[in-house]
Amino acid sequence: MEFKQVMVVRRDLGMGTGKIAAQVAHASLMAAKKAEEKKPEWFAAWFEGGQAKVVVKVQSLEQLMGVKRHAESLKLPVALVQDSGRTQLDPGTSTCVGIGPAPEELVDKVTNSLKLL
Repeated sequence: MEFKQVMVVRRDLGMGTGKIAAQVAHASLMAAKKAEEKKPEWFAAWFEGGQAKVVVKVQSLEQLMGVKRHAESLKLPVALVQDSGRTQLDPGTSTCVGIGPAPEELVDKVTNSLKLL
């Protein structure tokens, strides 16, 4: 079984490249920590297997929250990143969702239709 992690980024916020990179890093770490706590066997398999990651995009908060709800309905590890507001965005702005690490076939049910960033 293959495991992966997917980060979903909002593209409607006008974030710069560095800002996106930071938000994706937050999502990856937060979701990985959740997986390690709740699904340690998934985390271990993913970590030992090279930590496969994919970054995809959505165009709105509504899309982002829909992806989050779908992932949660499948009992996947999910982390929502809300910006601290120190640079480009208002405090509390939802920027990114991390999903997994989890079995690839489960993650794909949520993110397979989304385009790569």
